[in-house]
Amino acid sequence: MALTIYERNGGFPAIRRMIADFYEEALDSPVIGHHFENIEMPRLMDHQTRFVSFLMGGPSASYSDEHIARVHANRGITHEEFDEMVSLLSEAMADHGFPKDDIAAVLVELNRRESLIVTA
Repeated sequence: MALTIYERNGGFPAIRRMIADFYEEALDSPVIGHHFENIEMPRLMDHQTRFVSFLMGGPSASYSDEHIARVHANRGITHEEFDEMVSLLSEAMADHGFPKDDIAAVLVELNRRESLIVTA
């Protein structure tokens, strides 16, 4: 049986470390940093780790399209901001040694949900 992207890349602990580095960059980003003001970052990082784990085929809870749309409905995220987030996530994954094919597969899954996340 083939391993999932999640399993091949170290599971939850490795993804958690990658997400921590992603948010270091995201918080400093002039494009998306403002979205994280007054946000409980440990909670957000936990949710994001679970979501990315889900995208990688991990055992995390399933994230329905309805759930994704609901949690982003009032965030006012633009296409430019979404693209910045995708770029920073891709860089963080590469920095953590994720193979290019795995990064591409995760980005396909993330981009498939763009219309649920972009609300502005």
